[in-house]
Amino acid sequence: MSLLTTRAPSLPLATQLYDANYVDDLNKVLRIYFNTIDSTFGALLTGTAGGKFLKFPYGAFFDTTTHTAASTAATYPVTFNNTDFSNGVSLAAAPNNSRIVVAQSGIYNVQFSAQLANASNDGQDIEIWFRKNGTNIADSNTRFGIPPRKSAGSPSHDACGINFFVSLDAQDYVELAWHTTSLDATIPYYVAPTSPTRPAIPSVILTVSFVSGI
Repeated sequence: MSLLTTRAPSLPLATQLYDANYVDDLNKVLRIYFNTIDSTFGALLTGTAGGKFLKFPYGAFFDTTTHTAASTAATYPVTFNNTDFSNGVSLAAAPNNSRIVVAQSGIYNVQFSAQLANASNDGQDIEIWFRKNGTNIADSNTRFGIPPRKSAGSPSHDACGINFFVSLDAQDYVELAWHTTSLDATIPYYVAPTSPTRPAIPSVILTVSFVSGI
């Protein structure tokens, strides 16, 4: 089942005098054209299954590395090394796998979830915010508090998630940036556990969905 292609029909040339055959031919061409439009936008596109014929820009990305900080006075980009799905939204390899680029202008919903860990004896904070074309987006930051470690060699864990609407032009990019109050607070990746077997835990997951044209 697919959408029918509609094109403006080639209409027969009009006759100088009334001709019933010409009128019949004209009506036949127009009838086929309008029936095609009805089938496309009526029964298919606007029906209960119409959404399956629409293909909006989207992207889904995740990372399988642990993010650490070298300084509590620095900002770090969140990087990604895997693409799950991509249609008009892509991960730019340069300069550091942190830039998510859109091919079409529009308003996008950017959503992330991150795994957090703290190996220090005190509670720590990690802040994560959005950037557009390398510039911080105002009022897009969130502070996440992580409890003190459970014991030596056993860090505490938490998870966070936020979504944000961003207006982007074609070839604009968005990034996540992060900051920590302690070098012991990280955004870790965990390989697939066993006994029982479970999926691996990505350090960060990011999805981008087209919402509307600008």
